[in-house]
Amino acid sequence: MVRDGLDMVEYGDDPTILVFGDTAEALSRARQAAGEAGYRVAAAVAVEEAPVSLAHLPAAPIYVDLGEDRAGPALPELLTRMQARAEQGYAGVVAAPAAMIDLVAAHAFHPAIAHLADPGDAERRLALLLAAPRRGARLHDIGREGEGLMQHALLHQLSEEVGRIAGILASLSDEDEAGPERARALTEEETFTDAAAIRAIIRARRLRDQFFRGELFADPAWDMLLDLMAARIERGRVAVSSLCIAAAVPATTALRWIKALTDRGIFVRSADPQDGRRVFIELSDEAARSMAAYLRAAQRIAPAAI
Repeated sequence: MVRDGLDMVEYGDDPTILVFGDTAEALSRARQAAGEAGYRVAAAVAVEEAPVSLAHLPAAPIYVDLGEDRAGPALPELLTRMQARAEQGYAGVVAAPAAMIDLVAAHAFHPAIAHLADPGDAERRLALLLAAPRRGARLHDIGREGEGLMQHALLHQLSEEVGRIAGILASLSDEDEAGPERARALTEEETFTDAAAIRAIIRARRLRDQFFRGELFADPAWDMLLDLMAARIERGRVAVSSLCIAAAVPATTALRWIKALTDRGIFVRSADPQDGRRVFIELSDEAARSMAAYLRAAQRIAPAAI
């Protein structure tokens, strides 16, 4: 199988990428998506052969496409190698069923690795384009003119979303020096222990979806902060997959926010000591103090802040 993967090497001037799939269909889909995104596929290899094949393959971005919601023993090692490559400057993309969220998050959590949950073909191609922006991205080669225009629109929309996340996080740096009022709020020995009140806020926020389109009020960062604050009070632990559900947005969008907020230090990752395939997310102490101060202040103004 390793030999077969190496025999699939393509030659040309386009940037190279290594593709891996857990089924023949996933591998074929990965090759097609990479080609349509303007890459030269340096090798296409089955996931089960990844640990052996990587020793003989060049350093390059990695794209993993998973078609099944179960993992063999080779997948965690492949994802760990992918994490190491990302730390060396090589971006990557993992497309997987939503049932695999926790496993992927446990091993490939670098910000340069895009994690897609139950993606469509267009989302795969766009993630590959964003993984390594470069001259000559060939959206126009996809085929029909209408589809090409749609790809451009989706790429713009996704770029705007990533830019919005980055902008919000950058503004938090300015707030860190916002002055004495916020400093006093964070230094007060205040706690907030009413998890039921936070759960009521979350239920009220979800109630809006029955009357308006859910995306009209999409605010994944705040929904996740509320969920994690309630879990902290209840001394519970929240897995990545559960936090994606709490975000009330598509899982791929939630995963982008989780990575960004973790990188910013607002969220903290902790391994599950009993299950290496899962990690938990919790609030940093600083974020928890900010949430407690806000909730106490809001409680003084009104009984229910939504």
